[in-house]
Amino acid sequence: MPPSATPQGLADRLDGTRPYVLSLFRIVVGLLFFCHGASSLLGWFGGLMGTGKTLDAGTWPGWYAAVIQLVGGGLVLLGLGTRSAAFICSGSMAYAYFHEHQPEKLWPIQNGGEAAAMFCWAFLLIVFTGPGPWALDRFLGSARPSVTASETHRQPTAV
Repeated sequence: MPPSATPQGLADRLDGTRPYVLSLFRIVVGLLFFCHGASSLLGWFGGLMGTGKTLDAGTWPGWYAAVIQLVGGGLVLLGLGTRSAAFICSGSMAYAYFHEHQPEKLWPIQNGGEAAAMFCWAFLLIVFTGPGPWALDRFLGSARPSVTASETHRQPTAV
């Protein structure tokens, strides 16, 4: 069988779906983060920690974190200003982890900071991967295409 007629490998097929899976990843992470802000600021989904209450406006740091969660999560969800919003969201979760959780105990499993650590790294990944093809940035023409699989495997050339 000639090489062009061989079945495509699993890795090649998965690489072809990468941009769409990155878009789904961004959408889910943005939605989950948005829900945290909506519960704390608007009382949705049972309110703050399931109490039905909301944060008092201007209280530090919770209210400001909730604003970042609501606005930043919504922007990331929609794919609008994605990289900038994800950068701010990542930084807010790094602050939350190191200021609120890490002083209690070292490991996230011990100090309750798993969500903050995961959101921090997930948003940092979005900063570097971009919004993917299913983003408002793409339709508005304000985003550059994400790196494709073929671009990541380029060999350096001699100059």
